[in-house]
Amino acid sequence: MKALFEKIFGSYSERELKKIDTLVDEIEDLEDSIEKLSDEDLKKKTFEFKERLKKGETLDDILPEAFAVVREASSRVLDMKHFRVQLEGGIILHQGRIAEMKTGEGKTLVATLPAYLNALTGEGVHIVTVNDYLAKRDKEWMGKIYEFLNLSVGCITHDMDSEERKEAYNCDITYGTNNEFGFDYLRDNMVIYKDEMVQRKLNFAIVDEVDSILIDEARTPLIISGSGDKSTKLYYTADNFVKSLEGRILDPNEKNTDPFDREIKEEVVDFVVDEKARTVTLTEKGTKKAEKFFGLENLANPDNMEIAHHINQGLKAKYLMKKDIDYVVKDGEVLIVDEFTGRLMHGRRYSDGLHQAIEAKEGLNVRSESKTLATITFQNYFRMYEKLSGMTGTAKTEESEFREIYNIDVVEIPTNKPVVREDYHDCIYKTEEAKFNAAIEEIKERHSTGQPILVGTISIEKSEILSKMLRKEKISHEVLNAKHHEREAEIVAQAGRIGAVTIATNMAGRGTDIVLGGNPEYLAKAEMKKKGYSDEIISSVDSFIDTNDEEILEARKTYEKLYEKFKVETDKEHNEVVSVGGLHIIGTERHESRRIDNQLRGRSGRQGDPGSSRFYISLEDDLMRLFGSNRFEGIVGSLPDDEVLEHKLLTKSIESAQSKVEGNNFAIRKHVLQYDDVMNKQREVIYKERRRVLEGENLKSYIMSMTKGMIDRGIDMYSQGSEFVEEWNLEGFENYLESIFLPSGYLNKENIKNLDKEEIRDKLYSLSEKYYEEKEKEIGEERFREIERIVLLQVVDNKWMDHIDAMDQLKQGIGLRAYGQEDPVRAYQIEGFDMFEEMNRSIQEDTVKYLYNVETPDKMERKRVAKAVSTNKENRGGQKPIVKGKKIGRNDPCPCGSGKKYKKCCGRNA
Repeated sequence: MKALFEKIFGSYSERELKKIDTLVDEIEDLEDSIEKLSDEDLKKKTFEFKERLKKGETLDDILPEAFAVVREASSRVLDMKHFRVQLEGGIILHQGRIAEMKTGEGKTLVATLPAYLNALTGEGVHIVTVNDYLAKRDKEWMGKIYEFLNLSVGCITHDMDSEERKEAYNCDITYGTNNEFGFDYLRDNMVIYKDEMVQRKLNFAIVDEVDSILIDEARTPLIISGSGDKSTKLYYTADNFVKSLEGRILDPNEKNTDPFDREIKEEVVDFVVDEKARTVTLTEKGTKKAEKFFGLENLANPDNMEIAHHINQGLKAKYLMKKDIDYVVKDGEVLIVDEFTGRLMHGRRYSDGLHQAIEAKEGLNVRSESKTLATITFQNYFRMYEKLSGMTGTAKTEESEFREIYNIDVVEIPTNKPVVREDYHDCIYKTEEAKFNAAIEEIKERHSTGQPILVGTISIEKSEILSKMLRKEKISHEVLNAKHHEREAEIVAQAGRIGAVTIATNMAGRGTDIVLGGNPEYLAKAEMKKKGYSDEIISSVDSFIDTNDEEILEARKTYEKLYEKFKVETDKEHNEVVSVGGLHIIGTERHESRRIDNQLRGRSGRQGDPGSSRFYISLEDDLMRLFGSNRFEGIVGSLPDDEVLEHKLLTKSIESAQSKVEGNNFAIRKHVLQYDDVMNKQREVIYKERRRVLEGENLKSYIMSMTKGMIDRGIDMYSQGSEFVEEWNLEGFENYLESIFLPSGYLNKENIKNLDKEEIRDKLYSLSEKYYEEKEKEIGEERFREIERIVLLQVVDNKWMDHIDAMDQLKQGIGLRAYGQEDPVRAYQIEGFDMFEEMNRSIQEDTVKYLYNVETPDKMERKRVAKAVSTNKENRGGQKPIVKGKKIGRNDPCPCGSGKKYKKCCGRNA
């Protein structure tokens, strides 16, 4: 029915693009008149647009002319003029939607259109990239357009200090990674003075590779940590215990997959591994062994929760987390491998003790768990922007998630030139060995013609198996995986040369185009390296930053000559590659996400180039074994190992298995978000409270309302439900009030006789105000206002950090409620709310007590309650502690030995 509707009325994207046709025509119609403007007049357009906005025009009103101005500036500055489809992409982004544009369609240039337009309001635009390299590259490359048009452009990178960050955020347009933007938001809500905050209001974000950032990265929240104090000994003990157990792997087709439903007599093993659900569960036999090993009566007792947790993580580390697939061990450290990109995630650690369990398994030094100081999910961070948009080559398969979580839709933008790549049906084999042999045969055959080949694998292990097989066949090739990523951009850029064979994990160099015939830019830089130029000089040759440095100017001349020379050679080679069929893609396994497969395919056939792709699959592949084997076993089972099956219906069945896994993954991310939504509401309240302090608000009336709240709670508590004062617990009530502000012995029968409940309340209100005024006079009004801020800030930070820990503990155990037919998320919401209310009462009580009992006001100053030592997505480890003594200058080398300036290292928060 849907297909018939689309045949008659066009797809959703086609209908949406039709609505903006006239707008695109309008931009193109302005081309001649804008072209006639001098450089000076073109630059003045920015000031004209700003004035028009001040006078009441909207961004939509000036869009056609603003886009036409950017298009002309780009032509003059970069010699690149936006195609019609790029104008369409720019409008979709401005509307706060996702533009799906295929690889090589110039997404980086598309972003300049909505970025310029929205920056005219002066409220800032953030362009979010997946790594520092792309952020710097795009800032320098596209920044030339913005600067030509009198807008400022900045870039946030990992090694910047607070002042440099603030300067970059104050620019009209700011480039940076999702991690840097998110962590800066959290850090801004940990500062103790307003001028330490670096970010402005979250106005408009354009997210490049939006599927990677808002979908793949969304499983792991951003976490800023302080040092913890837990012992690591239990990880080693749990690991020793786990190694003594015997278990089995659950058959994916086994009907009864819930280990809790199996009787003890069915299981003679200690644990069961369910690869499909990614769980390892102790059987009753295993539980008895655990109780004996740890000397426990009952492992399920709440007092033994920590031991049970360590056993579970030890089992997961041993039987689910695989070396060289999920992680690698390098220089005595466990480094996570990103399952979607194949990159090493330096500084990132698995949460909840899993990383420590892997360290114990590998016999490494186990680093202590840290205390969470601040955390937020990417979903909740990016939903704070007033307008959010994104671009990628592959988003349509996740459109329902984008709509449901972020309330944004996906519009497919047509390619500038038709895609002529031929995508062959999948080749399915019985065994992995037969599959690899067939893939090698095709590589040999195509390589003999000189056709460049990119081979995609889903793990480091598989890329190394294929490399070994190619070496045996004496086929020269490059391997690009997390172990050899240093030359990533260079290797990927040259993967389109005659005779090139490149094996890559699924990273396949996102953000770097594979140019048929080779990339003259990289060839020129490689030649400069041979000539002895330093990396620093080479990296500055294509920078758009003005310089008077003679060495750089001389290097730029050399680079330009080499570039022109290699441009002639690569253009000639481009024609050769086209004649042998363009870039051929071989996928050696289907990924659980269709997007990753589409990204691999999308490396070929850019800008109308020819190309082809084929996937090789075996029934032994994880995806097939766990989610698709039933469909194929009957057909393939009787065939010889080296017999191939190839049919579009089989390809469709595989995609259906992938769709099922994507649904499971969406459910996991949604589950993470449901829990964080509870914390998010609480986070907003706390951060709003902190902002009031930082903004320097007069908090006196707020403190007085806290005091009155405490008096009300005291009356409710000690009146014991009675209106008659003689029935109250007056002794308890007096002790309670004395601990806050009341003089000893004041609340006696003489003072309150003949008063009813409301009169007592009013009398206590009046007394509390009187004593507060006296305290204020004694200290001085202005100083007392600052003391209020000092106390509130310190109490809120202390209580909030303890609350984050408590909520985390609650979340760890709440899943067990499902066995009692209780919804764990609902239970988390209810109990989390109660804990938050309790924390608020505790904040009010401590704040009021401190303020009524200030004794050394002159010595009081704002203090950080905890120092952040790390985040879960960056690496600040491996440094020696600072030795106290001589005063260190901000620009001196850091004494920790990192090689950075003190202000950019250990002195960042000093």
